[in-house]
Amino acid sequence: MTTGSTTTTAATTMTSGGAPRRRGIRTWVQFLAAGLVWGASFLFMAVALTGISFTQVAWTRAVLGGLTLGLVVLVARPRVGGGPVLPRQPVVWLHFLVIGVLGCAIPFLLFSWAQQSVTSSLASILNATTPIMTALAATLAFRVERLDASRWLGVLVGIAGVVVIIAPWVTELGGSLAGQLACLGATACYGIMFGYTRRFLSGRPIAQTTFAFLQVGMGAVVMLLLTPILAVGPVALDLPIVASLAVLGIFGTGLAYVWNIGVIRDWGPTNASTVTYVTPVVGVALGVLVLGEPLSWNEPLGALVVMLGILLAQGRVRMPLARRSATAA
Repeated sequence: MTTGSTTTTAATTMTSGGAPRRRGIRTWVQFLAAGLVWGASFLFMAVALTGISFTQVAWTRAVLGGLTLGLVVLVARPRVGGGPVLPRQPVVWLHFLVIGVLGCAIPFLLFSWAQQSVTSSLASILNATTPIMTALAATLAFRVERLDASRWLGVLVGIAGVVVIIAPWVTELGGSLAGQLACLGATACYGIMFGYTRRFLSGRPIAQTTFAFLQVGMGAVVMLLLTPILAVGPVALDLPIVASLAVLGIFGTGLAYVWNIGVIRDWGPTNASTVTYVTPVVGVALGVLVLGEPLSWNEPLGALVVMLGILLAQGRVRMPLARRSATAA
């Protein structure tokens, strides 16, 4: 998927297969590789859109990602407690169909469509709102979490950061605003997907690599069924476009999931989720330096406000009053 936050949050709801193990160089390499690839995904989408339609971009990345993860599962054949590689209950496959649509098919289409009018830098910044969307969905829609005063403050701060990023006082109604709202729609889908995963798939004996394959794979199946609608149209391919699609699908929607799972197992989900802070930095840097995209003052400022909101919403930073109340309890 587009973002590191997707895999990290989803993986916390599965059987982890053990406590964090080590903090070696290999883990750091996996962490940085995942952050770099996910952050660069917005650059690759921007390049790919110069030769194919947004639906073709979404279709290609989903299919290539599903095939890549399928090969990993076929070779590794991961199991939990000696159980089957793939789940056998039909209802579990239906749950994966839901999160495949919410976590892959719809967000991929929305981000690709949005980047026709929104810079890759701005899209990467808005993607960082995923943890805020997750907190809202998990609390209000699925009721699998409860937010204390400090975490609610984090949600509000995050929303304020989004307002600063969008800058409604200068944004004109039309393409740019619609594109930004599409990005937020994609992260809202991610948030709902995480809440749904926590509600219906938490604790099931499914290996993390298999989980990633089933999520992306089911999204790819939906895309394949919609091939006559999504994958048709004129195509103008050159080496940069083909390379962007390959990296976006094979690495960004495939192998980066596996790398992130390795980080989760070695560092734990909380430390692994810090990839959320890496991806927008990479996305903005590449957008500005490689594509020459403009960057308004409000976008990095709003990103910092969103990051503060994430820290509060995830309980990494707490208000003094909330901290005293928790100690007293």
